[in-house]
Amino acid sequence: MAYYRQVGEIPRKRHTQFRTPEGGLYAEELMGVEGFSADSALLYHRHLPTAIVNAETVEDDRGALTPNLPLKPRAFKTQDLTWPDAVDAVTGRRRLFGNADVTIGFVTATAPSPLYRNAAGDELLYVQTGEGVVETIYGALTVAEGDYVVLPTSCTYRVVPAKPMNILVLEATGHIGPPKRYLSAKGQFLEHSPYCERDIRGPVEPLLVDGEDVEVLVRHRAGLTRFTYANHPFDVVGWDGCLYPWVFHIRDFEPITGRLHQPPPVHQTFEGPNFVVCSFMPRKVDYHPLSIPVPYNHANVDSDELMFYVGGNYEARKGSGIGVGSLSLHPSGCTHGPQPGAVEASLGAEFFDETAVMVDTFRPLELGEAALASEDPEYAWSWARRGPDLG
Repeated sequence: MAYYRQVGEIPRKRHTQFRTPEGGLYAEELMGVEGFSADSALLYHRHLPTAIVNAETVEDDRGALTPNLPLKPRAFKTQDLTWPDAVDAVTGRRRLFGNADVTIGFVTATAPSPLYRNAAGDELLYVQTGEGVVETIYGALTVAEGDYVVLPTSCTYRVVPAKPMNILVLEATGHIGPPKRYLSAKGQFLEHSPYCERDIRGPVEPLLVDGEDVEVLVRHRAGLTRFTYANHPFDVVGWDGCLYPWVFHIRDFEPITGRLHQPPPVHQTFEGPNFVVCSFMPRKVDYHPLSIPVPYNHANVDSDELMFYVGGNYEARKGSGIGVGSLSLHPSGCTHGPQPGAVEASLGAEFFDETAVMVDTFRPLELGEAALASEDPEYAWSWARRGPDLG
């Protein structure tokens, strides 16, 4: 996140002697992206962050991805997924969808996760329900229903639920941030942005956890490795910079509306490598006297559209079995639009009470085991109201 923060104790100048009360030197760690040419943070550890005492390969089997064949719109119900008694937000993730740019998973987390670091790309967590703490090397973030959590590449963290947490997880192969069109050349949010720096929460103090022989699970480009560190990685006394984990609540997204129906890019909240994330919020709808508030039929020819329904009533999907916790997937190659009767029912509406998170990917999404386990086979035929799964 490209604006400067300072947390804890740091020296006056970078890369100068910074000594502990006992007279030793704190160990610097520069976290930076794009090869020292973009955002970074400088962290100061009590112990060497390089000191590992063991490394072992961990099996990484999330199941195969299945192409969307035959090509058709699909719907899924995360509320129908079942979970063991104790599940954590890292090892308990089940893969819903994926392609070469992003893996999309879901978990109902009830137990603390192991320490974890994704070294292959940024992660975006959306907390559908529940609450807890995301502890990170930079400090702790208290999160609850409706929070997005952006975790930069190689940020060591763990998720500690206070109440069971339903979490949608996006694992990118690159970096996730606000849409560039809402930022100045120097990274400040512009006046027309639907959210700004005041809406963003970051760590406010170090965690300062002590410990020896601490395990950290690391996802990297070749798979998974479990490292054992000589000392706890949360031994940071202070840091500063423009690269750190941050939280944004979906309710702080200010909808952009107009006299006529606005296209999906007005809802865009984040962008990643070959995908975008949008937030659909309760809002005043189109106010032209002849407006049609629900979306028009459209063929988004360059992307797959995945919608996660998290609150209210989504007007365009009424009558299709879509409810809170459902996902709809409308792939490139299929025209999609409102369910039968939705256009007429929306005429004269002044306000939509709906909340949804949308992911548009510019490469086809394939189906993971969790999607196959929760699919509604009748959804594709809900416009015609007849088809092979309807008898």
